[in-house]
Amino acid sequence: MAAIPPVCDFGWQAVDAVLPGVDGKSHSIFGRAGPNGLVVAFICNHCPYVKAVISRIVRDANDLKAEGIGFVAINSNDADAYPDDSFDKMKLFASANGFTFPYLHDEQQAVARAYGAACTPDFFGFNSELTLQYRGRLDASRRDAGPPGLRRDLFEAMKQVARTGDGPLDQIASIGCSIKWKEAA
Repeated sequence: MAAIPPVCDFGWQAVDAVLPGVDGKSHSIFGRAGPNGLVVAFICNHCPYVKAVISRIVRDANDLKAEGIGFVAINSNDADAYPDDSFDKMKLFASANGFTFPYLHDEQQAVARAYGAACTPDFFGFNSELTLQYRGRLDASRRDAGPPGLRRDLFEAMKQVARTGDGPLDQIASIGCSIKWKEAA
């Protein structure tokens, strides 16, 4: 089922956590920040919205390095109910798609809850002070990748954040599969 996150809550402070990565190391979210900011992306392995644009996510994460923006991806889905989102499958997904950034497992879903993540993909763009400046879409793609040449909303917004510290006032929300929450015990 498709979900749409709320609009950007400008100035909201990022939350740090240390989570296991598919590279066998634990990573601090804040430790991934670049000098000009950080993108925290909630993604997963099985969502058709993510699968449609994963090569563009990797491209934009790589291109944002040159702007001094760090990038980290987090999978918070319930892997018991959705085995395609297991940690082992995360390793395969990251390898198959050439991830150059940490792909972290939020097994307890505490980080997704702290961020208020709503869907996959859900992008949170922070400035150098780690205050929220962008919560919008990657581009106009949906369940299928849009045509080449689409405006790179996330990349352009974060480029602005890198240069000015402030995100664009006009942002279009991402859309994707809802986070697969664990049932309350």
